[in-house]
Amino acid sequence: MMKNANRRAAGLMARVLVPAIMAVGLPLPSAWAYTPIVPKPGPAVILTGHDLTLEQLGQIARDGVAVSLSPAARQRSQDTYDLLLEAAREGVPVYWFNRGAGDQREVSIFSGDPLSPANKALLEKIQLGRFQHSALGEPGPEIEDEALVRAIMAIRANTMTYEAASPALTQMLQDLLNHRITPVLPLRGTLGEGDLAVLAAIGATMVGSGDAYYQGQRMTAAEALRRAGLHPLHPFGADDAALISSNAYAAARAALALDKARRALDWADLALAIDLQGMNSSVTPLSLPVQTARPYPWLNWDAGRIMGLVRGSYLLDDDPHRIIQDPESLRASSIRQGSAWQAWAALRQSVLLAINSSDHNPATRIGVSPGDSWELSTPQMMRYYVRGSDADHHLHGYVLSNANWDPYPLANEVEAFTIALGNMDVAVTQRLYRFENPFFTVVKPRDVLTEDQVRQHHGFRGSYAAADIYQHVQGNLNPVPPEGNAIVATVEDLQAQTNLKTIRLHDVVDDTMRLLAIDLQTGCAWMDLRHVQDAKRAFGAATQAACTALAGASGHTTSFVNTTDPAGYLPAGLPRPPLSGGPG
Repeated sequence: MMKNANRRAAGLMARVLVPAIMAVGLPLPSAWAYTPIVPKPGPAVILTGHDLTLEQLGQIARDGVAVSLSPAARQRSQDTYDLLLEAAREGVPVYWFNRGAGDQREVSIFSGDPLSPANKALLEKIQLGRFQHSALGEPGPEIEDEALVRAIMAIRANTMTYEAASPALTQMLQDLLNHRITPVLPLRGTLGEGDLAVLAAIGATMVGSGDAYYQGQRMTAAEALRRAGLHPLHPFGADDAALISSNAYAAARAALALDKARRALDWADLALAIDLQGMNSSVTPLSLPVQTARPYPWLNWDAGRIMGLVRGSYLLDDDPHRIIQDPESLRASSIRQGSAWQAWAALRQSVLLAINSSDHNPATRIGVSPGDSWELSTPQMMRYYVRGSDADHHLHGYVLSNANWDPYPLANEVEAFTIALGNMDVAVTQRLYRFENPFFTVVKPRDVLTEDQVRQHHGFRGSYAAADIYQHVQGNLNPVPPEGNAIVATVEDLQAQTNLKTIRLHDVVDDTMRLLAIDLQTGCAWMDLRHVQDAKRAFGAATQAACTALAGASGHTTSFVNTTDPAGYLPAGLPRPPLSGGPG
């Protein structure tokens, strides 16, 4: 009872006290720190359902650019909706429409034409009740990042063109994005497949229930719609299923992590090239004969990239003091980083497939005929065939129950990339501490620099910070064990836990950036030392530019790394191995 009372109190605070606090201009508690986007002008993104790129998703999510459906996508959405209505007219049993969902899957909700007055009134009452009830949300914290919520809505707007959503719902989802009405979504409540509880709150905003943010300011959803000049959605029929049966939450979290991870991997390559020059390293592990002996494309690419970054530096000059072989963490770093790039590319492929295809149950497929595949003409499959009539312009197809909401292989690739980053991070951490050992550096900072010069360089200080950060990384590397709780009368007995998996990924990416900030600071300090040691020494142009920018940046090194795209320092150079799996 006490737990339930606490949950009710937390919900009351979120729904009542937060708007009241904001109304009088008082700061919110840190646990409720909402992060609004800073809109940037740009052309609208046209959603087709099949070629949304990660760059476009970022523009919608972070920059606030508008969206619209292509004519083909809008027509496909309309036709799919019409086919669903026709299925009910023909007596085809449709999960989550004329039949119930979950443990109610064999319960008939209505029969006959869904547009008949009695059925239409029943469905509208049911649908409105579902959307309004969703405003209660889940107990606990809310998503505090406007960009993440916008990414969720953008993905669903793109993939919903394959589902039987009413034209009004389809348009309302675009309107929320284009007017910057951001529903308040629960951070918890999904078991990682078909993020129903999270996406349901979008429906609540559409009918003016619960809270939302309008232009970054929290208010009631009804007031947000009013200010935007929109009327609450008058829902109908299958809209609840079409909106919320999706893994858009997991896909959005993975997509946003991918962008930051790309920058982390670019920084890692720059930092390794800087470290090699700071250590006065041997570059033989990066050379062509070594790489062709083990032709893994991403490993070879990364080694070639690092070699290109040190080209023209003193590392290619003869030096009698250069040791024959670096510590393993330096020798193997390009292997760990190339492997992380490979895992990044695999995750990118899965994300692009996820944001450009259907993950809804049931699947409503227009134009598919019994002769298209041997099983479709069997009596079992013909039960779900929609023959078409004048009412749906003679569209035909199938409406089939499925498990497309099971988010694999995306879930596997999220964990694989998280683990790959951790295996890269251990090399970054170890090579940082190798700079403290003159067995590898040959000299100590005070052998070359004055006491004041040593003090001025944070990179010579050494600390426990890197080891501490890596311990946090280690804590996120164990895969989430497969879970099976027989919930909803034992019908829904698998859970994918993509929420937990993507949270871990974000945490590891953030910690990787922190490690790389320390690494850059250390490597750049040692590059300066090598120049003082011998003023004739040259360094790679990109690495020198990055170290100069780091030295001239105001504020914390981690802030510089997080706010600066390293692509600006990297030459075009060697193209990545082919990126399969879609656009972007």
